[in-house]
Amino acid sequence: MPASILILFVAVSGFLAVVVGFRAHVTRSREGKILAFVALLILPAMAVWAGFNEQMDRAQSTTFCLSCHVMADYGRSLTVDDRSYIPASHFQNNRIPRDRACYTCHTTYTMFGGVTAKMHGVRHLYVQYLGTIPKPEDIKLYEPYNNRECLHCHLGARSFEEGSAHHKDPELLARVKAGRQSCISSGCHDTVHDVASLKDATFWKEAQ
Repeated sequence: MPASILILFVAVSGFLAVVVGFRAHVTRSREGKILAFVALLILPAMAVWAGFNEQMDRAQSTTFCLSCHVMADYGRSLTVDDRSYIPASHFQNNRIPRDRACYTCHTTYTMFGGVTAKMHGVRHLYVQYLGTIPKPEDIKLYEPYNNRECLHCHLGARSFEEGSAHHKDPELLARVKAGRQSCISSGCHDTVHDVASLKDATFWKEAQ
């Protein structure tokens, strides 16, 4: 929802609330009661709903994810000039939307996941403002990366289903699809962000 509509909701709600507050006698009539109901309940609820949707959409953006200083190196890792870096390869070749790069590969992260994930998100807020922020290289996933995040794009794709590397072992694809072998396990696509090595990396610069 455009921010202008959200601002309009808030402005109209605030104006009507002021009218009702300073002219309480208008609520004696039926029309006045309806006006008060709209001003004090309906419009504020709509403003909260619009604001929530706006922020949920914004929270899926790459810009939002990288707005925390500790995540800056993860953003830099997306432009490493090395095909073995899986996030970088996907980002640079438009295999994922660049403006939603983080969310595309971490669809159940914090507020977008279940209750446990949401609690992790609350912990992140605490650490960000009141705790000790870890070094980028010390940040770890709470649980192993789920192949689901890869398969929701790659499953059925010719490059995935027919790739020669995926058929050296006749059981490999079956194990990957069943989640018995991780896509990022050793010997597969095991170089992910690797922020600890960025000081020695070269970076791709997008053509203008």
